Amino acid sequence: MTHKLLKAHLVDPATELEPGRDITVGVDQVLIEDATGTMTGMQFEMLGVDEVAVPLAVMYVDHNVLQIDDKNMQDHRYLRSFCDRYGVRFSPPGHGISHYIHIERFARPGALIVGADSHTTTSGALGTFATGAGGLEVAVLMAGYGFELPCPRVIGVELTGRLGYAVEPKDIILELLRRYGVRGGVGAVFEFYGDGVGSLSITGRATICNMAVETGATTAVFPSDERTRAWLDAQGRADEYVEIQADPGAAYDERIHLDLDALEPLVAVPHSPGNVVPVSELVGTEVVQVCVGSSVNSSYEDLATVAAALQRGPVAAGVQLTVTPGSRQILDTIARSGVYQDLLDAGARMLEPICGPCVGIGQAPVKDKPSLRTFNRNFPGRSGTAEDQVYLCSPSTAAASALTGSITDPRTLLDWPSLRPAVEPNTELHDRHITPAWPLEQRHDIEVERGDNLVSPPLAAPLPADLDAEVVIVVGDDISTGDMAPDGAIAMSVWSNIAECARFMFRRLDPEFHGRAQRLGGGAIVAGHNYGQGSSREHAALAPLHLGVRAILARSYARIHRRNLIAVGIVPLLLPDDAHAEQGEHLSVPGLLDALRSDADTVTARIGGRPVPLGLQLTAGERAVLLSGGLISHIREGRRSPVHDTV
Repeated sequence: MTHKLLKAHLVDPATELEPGRDITVGVDQVLIEDATGTMTGMQFEMLGVDEVAVPLAVMYVDHNVLQIDDKNMQDHRYLRSFCDRYGVRFSPPGHGISHYIHIERFARPGALIVGADSHTTTSGALGTFATGAGGLEVAVLMAGYGFELPCPRVIGVELTGRLGYAVEPKDIILELLRRYGVRGGVGAVFEFYGDGVGSLSITGRATICNMAVETGATTAVFPSDERTRAWLDAQGRADEYVEIQADPGAAYDERIHLDLDALEPLVAVPHSPGNVVPVSELVGTEVVQVCVGSSVNSSYEDLATVAAALQRGPVAAGVQLTVTPGSRQILDTIARSGVYQDLLDAGARMLEPICGPCVGIGQAPVKDKPSLRTFNRNFPGRSGTAEDQVYLCSPSTAAASALTGSITDPRTLLDWPSLRPAVEPNTELHDRHITPAWPLEQRHDIEVERGDNLVSPPLAAPLPADLDAEVVIVVGDDISTGDMAPDGAIAMSVWSNIAECARFMFRRLDPEFHGRAQRLGGGAIVAGHNYGQGSSREHAALAPLHLGVRAILARSYARIHRRNLIAVGIVPLLLPDDAHAEQGEHLSVPGLLDALRSDADTVTARIGGRPVPLGLQLTAGERAVLLSGGLISHIREGRRSPVHDTV
């Protein structure tokens, strides 16, 4: 199925789908959100085109909405005027989270979607190839140049059986994370098939696709089936249904099997989505906060599950329970069905449909006390509290634990009331509030409003022939982009100004990093495995570029961050497992440019005087971008041709 979706969108139909090979695809839909959207918009403007060249692009304001000063509203006004000027639909703050609205109103079977958000993968629930990318790559594809990516390998996941009592789709993806960790899915697509698929709702599939990216995967896809047809029909989009699934006996690069009957409730413990254990091992662990909803597990089905459980009694004393609907449509549905009242009666705090606590904007937990959440990430400090202890679980486990005040196996609370039946969704809510794209003839006179918080991102100077730098910091494994461009209301409010954003880089790990990098005029960063895991935020690449960093030495990289580094002109070098470096040591890489030009797969460096072979595992397209000094320079030099009439 993955190959069917990719082949239908190849710019060059003769391209072979070999794992790791460069492919270029046309894109049907683009998803943008406000946290990464301002950089996407400003970089799009730098390309000098007159309108968005994809059939559909939608901007969602769902991250920076706390508005502690006027910076967020400056961003919102810029984004709305940008959308009006260039032909992008606009979803205003408070209307909902991008991923939920997109599967409700726009994603469709057979489409190829790229979003400036790592969890764009959510739309894979509808038989869509949907993946996240950095804002610059999204700007380039919106300008008509297609989307380049290394062809992924495909892991076939056969699902058999049915989930048992109080076991949920969240436990399926947690089981995959238990098997693959946060690195094992890099370069892969998880494609689901088997007789267990039909038992999973579309929002259950969305949960799995949303969190598949936590394994490092490119995306996840489910077949388009009768569940898909029913979902589209309920959303008033029955005419968009097409059946898409793998051919019988299809070959996969790897196969695994999940017996849904054998699954049990699972929990990811601090500080990684890959640290997964059975809930039975944690029973009795005190919790002081339980958070349901936000970017994942905020569908009607999820919230109705929690409401049904809470009819057994109120939230335990000493526990704060928050509930975040995924969209205005879901908020309206729980209000009309009685679920909202059930949650209020049980003592839940009802939040507006925004990302909110998932990205550390509100509801920061008390330090060193367990906070149990149905979210997708529990990286250290992401909640807004540096010393947080965040656990990830399903809505059933969250509800049972909110009732008892400690982590509880939901299977031990028998005879939960039935879920309230969903009322028919009010699809007009979205159509009423999402601004349509203006006709082209009316756009030219629209002025894009840019406040003083919006500063154009830096462009890289050409790479030096020989790199000389000081090691400015050494960090460990699984460093997230949130450590480079932190979450939270204060840090995220300056994401439209890279110079200010850079002040927060590595602050949790080393408060002196910013000042040291400024004094040195840059330097090199040395890291362990899976450098740059998590969010697609390219701020994590633009901030070091602003500080003068032109090379990273890491043992391995997360997919999106690696591409972001290349796009802004920073070389991602591979450090052997038996090599090491210390902060303050001198790094020299003679002949770096020659190595890039000659397709060499290694270059010999000296670190503190020691010879070290560094890997240059780059595709031809990635080398070309680095030799141009980054993707914008590459486009301006005419080294990539626009894609015409390919979608």
